[in-house]
Amino acid sequence: MTQHSLSGTPLKLQTLVGCGVVLLALGLAAGAVSIPSAAGYGGVGPNFLPWLVAVALLVCGGFMVWESRTGGFRALDAPVGAMHGNWAGFAWVSAGLLSNAALITTIGFILSCTLCFVLAVQGLRGAEGKADRRPVAWLKDAAIGLAISAPVFWMFTKFLAINLPGLTSSGWL
Repeated sequence: MTQHSLSGTPLKLQTLVGCGVVLLALGLAAGAVSIPSAAGYGGVGPNFLPWLVAVALLVCGGFMVWESRTGGFRALDAPVGAMHGNWAGFAWVSAGLLSNAALITTIGFILSCTLCFVLAVQGLRGAEGKADRRPVAWLKDAAIGLAISAPVFWMFTKFLAINLPGLTSSGWL
């Protein structure tokens, strides 16, 4: 598969990827237009980060298009891994993300993020061919997820004063 021909399929796909990044940047910029620009803490408004990301994506996408049109992405490593995606792993990770979004206001940030972590780890392990469905593995993953999500919740709510959905009104769970 040669990458030095401008008419080659790999170069067309590379150009499409670059154009997709440019379109994503333009979509983000279009959304950033509707965000108010009133300066907040530190002199930056809520639209600063979306504009920053939009500009960065636009620069990266433009560079990707230029790179693909002038000979293709250079010094690419040979592809590694499976020839096809692991659909079961994708389903586990998707279930984790969707359950987090669905349950965060019901069971709180800590428990929903812990569940997300447990399901995502199951999917990633399964994709590696190292699935472990024993109850002790689930409990270990839950403990690790809890050890990650609880300090994040407390840091955001107690130290940064950012309201995240909790399980109780005390603010500690």
